Amino acid sequence: MLGAPAHFCFYFLFKYYFHLPYESFSLRMIATFFSLSVLAGLWISDRYRDVFKVYWHLVIIFTLPFIFTVNLLKTGFHELWLYWEIFMIFVLISYVPHWFLFLIDLCLGVAGAIVFFLLTSTVTDLTPGFNIPLYSIVVFFTICAGYVFSYSNKKGQIAQERNRALHALAGSIAHEMRNPLGQVQMNLDYIEDSLPGYHPGKASPPLSDRTLESIYRRVAQGKLALNRGMQVITMILDEVKGRPISQDRFICTSAAAVTQKALDEYGFDSDRDRHKVVVDVRQDFMVRIDETKYVFVLFNLLMNALYFLKSRDDARIDIVIEPGNGRNTVRVRDNGPGIPSENLARVFDPYFTSGKNGGTGLGLSYCRRVMEGFGGTISCSSDYGVFTEFVLAFPVVTEAEQGSFREQLVSEYAALFARKRVLVTGEQGDERGTFVHALELLGAEPSVAHDAARALQMLNEASFDLVVMSISMPRMDGYEAVERIRKGDGGEEHLLVPVIVWSGDPLYRLRGKVENAGMQGVISGPWSMENLIKQLGECLQTIRMDKGVSLRGRRVLVTDDSSFNRIVVRSVLERFGIIVDEAADGTVAFEKIGVGRYDLVLMDLMMPGCDGICATRKIRNSSDDEIATLPVIGLSGESDEGIIEEALQAGMNDYLVKPVDTAVLTQKIGQWLKPYQSESRGKELSGTAVVN
Repeated sequence: MLGAPAHFCFYFLFKYYFHLPYESFSLRMIATFFSLSVLAGLWISDRYRDVFKVYWHLVIIFTLPFIFTVNLLKTGFHELWLYWEIFMIFVLISYVPHWFLFLIDLCLGVAGAIVFFLLTSTVTDLTPGFNIPLYSIVVFFTICAGYVFSYSNKKGQIAQERNRALHALAGSIAHEMRNPLGQVQMNLDYIEDSLPGYHPGKASPPLSDRTLESIYRRVAQGKLALNRGMQVITMILDEVKGRPISQDRFICTSAAAVTQKALDEYGFDSDRDRHKVVVDVRQDFMVRIDETKYVFVLFNLLMNALYFLKSRDDARIDIVIEPGNGRNTVRVRDNGPGIPSENLARVFDPYFTSGKNGGTGLGLSYCRRVMEGFGGTISCSSDYGVFTEFVLAFPVVTEAEQGSFREQLVSEYAALFARKRVLVTGEQGDERGTFVHALELLGAEPSVAHDAARALQMLNEASFDLVVMSISMPRMDGYEAVERIRKGDGGEEHLLVPVIVWSGDPLYRLRGKVENAGMQGVISGPWSMENLIKQLGECLQTIRMDKGVSLRGRRVLVTDDSSFNRIVVRSVLERFGIIVDEAADGTVAFEKIGVGRYDLVLMDLMMPGCDGICATRKIRNSSDDEIATLPVIGLSGESDEGIIEEALQAGMNDYLVKPVDTAVLTQKIGQWLKPYQSESRGKELSGTAVVN
């Protein structure tokens, strides 16, 4: 916008007012046209953007170093054009801040001007009337000063952009967290209203089955809402920090199963919203992905779709799963307002939003980065006012890759199941047969009962290490069967036998009830063999950890500068019989470890004075071998991979990011606790006899 009028006006000014010896109308008009032509870049499509960048550099070369140097040479090094040449260098630096590209553009422009001068001039003998070395020094320092100015200006712009981005990010996280926290508040209010009135000294009326069922459902919804909020924050921070997609956690799993898991874990505002989503599995296929990140991708697509469908009574989101030629796809299509055609090309750009007030503009760029990390792609098509469709395309998982992953899973969990006697209880059908086959692959010895009554009879007749049971059975369901096992109807030997149940119902409806019904694990369909082996292995791994190492009577030092966090962790650990001591910082923690004896330390990272990393180094450098080998688990809200790596290098045995699930916390504690050395050691730690 500046170059076009400048070239046009300077021609008349220099030629007719200052009467300079040379001015070319044709060169000035070409420069004017080129300057105006770059405005086309505002509307050019992404397809031609790389070509346009080359054209832009050609325009810069012609309109700056070429034109200015031609005039300098044609006027015999006129004093005015010597000044303009220095000005041109400053302007060129501002347009081309990269030093190498700047030198290329400058040299091409000057060289082109010299060739033009030699071809169009009859007299080519130039006698400069100025001191060339002195002028060269001025030019050199002009370039240096220009780059210093350009660099400092660029740093200032980056700082301003970063500041704006951080303000936007803080507001966006607050905006994204409002819905989950609102759901938690709503569910807590409902539970409070459902509870009977409290009258000291008087028995409260019992809750009806319907009310109790509703409370369980509300608790489950509240947990899912909190989980969704944490996942949104994780997704945003991952995208802002640009963390690479690591393949260490890639698994081969069923597209239908992991998609259903995402829907089960998504915190829908209401059942009405949940029913808007329809899954059409035309033919299932295997995907090789990081399960958590794929769930995040679907979460983001669902959040966007539901946001734009709030006011529609006929709202519908279709998720279609089908294989293709060379690429398998999961298509997410909604009948919302659509995306304007001019915005379609930019929907995956960071910080770009279209029609969503308060959005971060990071969600879809995160989706693209994740899908590219999977070796796939994500694309978007839309008919404005009719629909929007996102297509997740995955590379085909070969049978060899699938078989290799299955063998890896079997080898990982085979030791847990080797020669374990497992009672599989459920009606005859594909589900029971799939469980039996999976257990046989893992080296277990499965027996089959067709219903709960037969299972109780078999438990009284023989010894079993594990029960795998369907929740839905005629006459006696899984809940009643487990209740009777815990009462001793399956024999005193099986009072505490681990029970894993399976159901085709969504996991969000089952988790709360299962945890309070004496069951140790729940597996929700649909199942692929790989998915089933993985879920069985994870369930038994947790059960084995709980049984293999007793937590009762163990001493754990909780180190955190937040008294609230210490109280919460204490309440959780004391439910398992753990003796808890507290420290508010690393210095106090190290002093307590030197005086008393502990089995494990839970250590926060960010504390005033001596932080978690500092305290861990002190522990590892202790001259007392028992202190130096004391297990330390980091427990902090800090999720930056660099800080976690520093903590592990300082000597922490493991690391958990807050908030952490109770089962995960106790499993990690059990994993790092050392067995009791003797009964006397147990008495010393707990103050009472401990029998494992």
